[in-house]
Amino acid sequence: GPFRRRLPLTAIAVFPSWDVMGFAVHESTGITSLAQIARGKIPLCLSTGRIPKNELASSATMFTVSAVLKAAGFSLSQVRRWGGKIHEAPRPSDPSRRAAIEKGTVNAIFDEGIKSWGQTALDNGFRYLPVEGKVLKQLTSLGYRPAVLSNSHFKGLAEDIPTIDFSGWPMIVHADMPDEVAYALCEAIEKRRDLVPTDNYKPLDIAQLCANDEEAPYDVALHAGAKRFYRERGYLK
Repeated sequence: GPFRRRLPLTAIAVFPSWDVMGFAVHESTGITSLAQIARGKIPLCLSTGRIPKNELASSATMFTVSAVLKAAGFSLSQVRRWGGKIHEAPRPSDPSRRAAIEKGTVNAIFDEGIKSWGQTALDNGFRYLPVEGKVLKQLTSLGYRPAVLSNSHFKGLAEDIPTIDFSGWPMIVHADMPDEVAYALCEAIEKRRDLVPTDNYKPLDIAQLCANDEEAPYDVALHAGAKRFYRERGYLK
């Protein structure tokens, strides 16, 4: 993982945001697996996120992209050395990415925020590469959750694509935060729920913040103060 030791972290809430990591390549490349890229030293024209200049762990997205590629046997720097080019999008939904997909100036996209670019990629001749086998095993050992991209998410997918999950916006605090402070944070969220924007374009459902569902999964335990709040208010059974 990105840290040298396990950190004592807990969750106050996880705000809903369904997402998975997408590894898409244009059908014209003939690529059907991540391992094929490493074996063939294929010089991709790749659109991905902004690559941090210093610590890779400062970007959860790029740490994840790099972890997947490492498990598959290559890196972003190797793509460059093979003669490839990398387009760094400031955010997944950036208009420059859509333009690059539609104009054909990129032939691969590795990123999260798949709702903003995934259908456009499919509509322009891209396919999704599976994250499976030893690559998936390595990622799950780091704590990533397996996920599936299916035609219920995007039109034009011929089959389910195994990948890794990137869902939820967790509100994380140190485990030694006083219970009353954690409780008060939950109260503040509840009181201002109408002002909180959501990624699923629905009114914020406080019960979903502790539901551990597809849109809002959590990988660390709820803080004791937060758990008490959700139980006392009837959000957590």
